[in-house]
Amino acid sequence: MPHTLTIGHSPDPDDAFMFYALTQGKIDTGEYRFEHCIEDIERLNHRARRGELEITAVSLHAYAHLSDTYALLACGSSTGKGYGPILVAREALSPAELSQRVIAVPGILTTAFLTLRLFAGNFNYVVVPFDQILEAVCERRADAGLVIHEGQLTFGDYGLVKAADLGAWWLEETGLPLPLGVNVVRRDLGEAAMADVARLLRQSIEYALSHREECLDYSLRYGRGLDTGRADRFVGMYVNHYTRDFGEEGRAAVRELLGRAHAAGVIPRLPALDFVQG
Repeated sequence: MPHTLTIGHSPDPDDAFMFYALTQGKIDTGEYRFEHCIEDIERLNHRARRGELEITAVSLHAYAHLSDTYALLACGSSTGKGYGPILVAREALSPAELSQRVIAVPGILTTAFLTLRLFAGNFNYVVVPFDQILEAVCERRADAGLVIHEGQLTFGDYGLVKAADLGAWWLEETGLPLPLGVNVVRRDLGEAAMADVARLLRQSIEYALSHREECLDYSLRYGRGLDTGRADRFVGMYVNHYTRDFGEEGRAAVRELLGRAHAAGVIPRLPALDFVQG
């Protein structure tokens, strides 16, 4: 009898792209069957804190609160080098001005929020669903917005300007890529099953990269406001060689980001960093 596992991922093109083969029967998953659970990343972060999903995408920031229940998968990360979440506003704002304004953020467990804390220190914020942040800034419900997912490419359509790119800042600060989203597997599945999950996720990513047009067409249904060209660009930003495997540089980036977050008091402790490979 198949062993059914639930996979949580956010409704954005890069997650849909990498999980396509795994959830749509494109690869042989053996004794396992996988079911989608598609929710906003901050909802997934909170569901993972309750241990509700066997496998899920979460923010690296959230993982600092989850490591007793979940292990990190070595593959499946959303990592960018020289780019990442951006701050947008109706007009140009300096870092000093940003600290005096109200910033719409997509959730306090997101890695974007963690990185913004390292960039700007303390600031005033209001939590807004990620796909409503651009509208919140346009409608003056916030002075600036912390933008993740496809909003990094579509903010100009709203007449907004980029105030800061946190990925570019992080690269200048550390010389490292910025690890944003990660995939985790629940420890109570056992070591053998965790390794199986890692192997199958890696195969799904490899399938997506070698069947790009097919998988991109599927991922477009999650690309709010993206045409094919911009969806392809977005997927290319976050499904890359770090997604196949963090590698030494990606692992170093994870340690550096969490280490700085702990030193700054943003996270309570350094989590276990055991990268599960299949």
